[in-house]
Amino acid sequence: PEPKGRSFSRFCRSRPRRRPWRRGYAGAAEGSWLRSLFVHKVDPRKDAHSNLLAKRETSSLYKIQFHNVKPECLDAYNSLTEEALPKLHEDADYPCALVGSWNTWYGEQDQAVHLWRFSGGYPALTECMNKLKQNQDYAAFRRERSRLLLARRNQLLLEFSFWNEPLPRRGPHVYELRTYKLKPGTMIEWGNNWARAIKYRQENQEAVGGFFSQIGELYVVHHLWAYRDLQSREETRNAAWRKSGWDENVYYTVPLIRSMESRIMIPLRISPLQ
Repeated sequence: PEPKGRSFSRFCRSRPRRRPWRRGYAGAAEGSWLRSLFVHKVDPRKDAHSNLLAKRETSSLYKIQFHNVKPECLDAYNSLTEEALPKLHEDADYPCALVGSWNTWYGEQDQAVHLWRFSGGYPALTECMNKLKQNQDYAAFRRERSRLLLARRNQLLLEFSFWNEPLPRRGPHVYELRTYKLKPGTMIEWGNNWARAIKYRQENQEAVGGFFSQIGELYVVHHLWAYRDLQSREETRNAAWRKSGWDENVYYTVPLIRSMESRIMIPLRISPLQ
């Protein structure tokens, strides 16, 4: 039976007020890269690590979603999300923006990963959530999506102050999401080491974004990288080891890690990160 209100197909054909897909990203990216060079060591005794490590010049909050899709339904899931998600991204009434959408290529199979930005922090997240509760078309999308999924989970994240801003880029690229689960109490030490180490990973513009969890599983760090292909990834990572200082970062950060995971991901056609 068709859901109440407009049908899902009308929702996908609707034309909400559009937000520009790309807005002065070249200058913003340069500024973000320069800010990453001027970082200071933070004192873990002075404040919560979310205040010490997160960017102060923005109030953005991020949400990362992991959707485990039924293997036979991945194509249907991709088609459904490629119709629905741009509507939220482009609608100025919703204070959220799609940063990237991917399918996992290597790592956990039949999985989709979505990264959202909420400009305005928790109030923007709450506003968006309340509006979506009243959106019958989005409810229809979620009902259809639920039939395609095995499981889903999410986390709320903040950006590290010394990482690049995750801005749209032209492809083609493959993306690597490296996830580190840290020992409790070690986030400040991790941040201090990576604030110095990120300069070794900027030459090929492979650094996309760095985040740490606030809600969901805690003491989790996500580093997002972009490469032309897997061979470029291999060459870029090997080049870092030839730079004086990179080995020191690895030496001091490896003992902080409980476990780590790497996903190689392919962007969906709607992803601003291509």
